[in-house]
Amino acid sequence: MRAIEQTPEVSQRALSEQLGISVGLINYCLRGLVEKGHVKVRNFRASPNKLGYAYVLTPEGISARISLTGRYLKRRMQEYEALHEEIAALTDEEVRESDWGSS
Repeated sequence: MRAIEQTPEVSQRALSEQLGISVGLINYCLRGLVEKGHVKVRNFRASPNKLGYAYVLTPEGISARISLTGRYLKRRMQEYEALHEEIAALTDEEVRESDWGSS
């Protein structure tokens, strides 16, 4: 949230590079912050780049950044990793089943 506060027009890809985490994880966390009302997404309508967005902290977001953001984002990251592990396990299972069926 500090990075968003400092540079509201930052792209998800730039945030990903700056924080050293995947774009998917950035997107997942931002969506959660928007759902909680901590961040608003604004579109630059006059921009020739239709993907131009700004992420603006709401007053609630500023308060949350000070107190709860670290724990919340850590939990979201754990959820994201758990989902990836579950998908990988399902994919591995499908591969094993298809290998057994072809023997």
